[in-house]
Amino acid sequence: MPSHPLRRDQMREQLAHLAAKLMAEDGITDHAFAKRKAAKQLGAADTQHLPSNQEVDEALHSYRSLYQHNSYPNILRQLREDAVSTMRLLAEFHPYLTGSVLSGSAGAQSDVNLMLFSDDAKAVLLFLLKHKIEFEDGDWHVRIGGREEIVPSYTLSSESGIQTHIVVLPENARFSGSRHPETHADIAAVEALLVD
Repeated sequence: MPSHPLRRDQMREQLAHLAAKLMAEDGITDHAFAKRKAAKQLGAADTQHLPSNQEVDEALHSYRSLYQHNSYPNILRQLREDAVSTMRLLAEFHPYLTGSVLSGSAGAQSDVNLMLFSDDAKAVLLFLLKHKIEFEDGDWHVRIGGREEIVPSYTLSSESGIQTHIVVLPENARFSGSRHPETHADIAAVEALLVD
């Protein structure tokens, strides 16, 4: 017998709120892991109706405003200030902030996520070496122009302990039209968030 749509929607909502609570309290940063853990705790481990990341982020905003309203604004501000500092340092690569620090759902264990643009795959690496910035390097799989590509990635750690993950995309990806103000912010847009 098919499950009732209202019950399914209520379960999705319960899963979103529990996943948000797990992310806020346990420092989980992976949406998929938080949703699976929430489903297991609610006895719905086999559900195919998990909430979207956006639904979890909305529940996370609600949770933080209710239960973490004293500490949360300072944590988010620190993360955004750290992002701006790194973006200014890497300004020649046209950085964009993405992810939870931009959306406002980040917490104390969250990382800063930046996208940089350069047609010279080694330019960012050489910049980091020249400025004696410690980093770990790796690769990132992305879809650009309908094709799967592997691009360089770097992880930096600030003095405050915040990690910044950087992916380096080709210049033409900057003009692809896939960046939207709610999901991608340049330096000026992030600075504007700090003025509020």
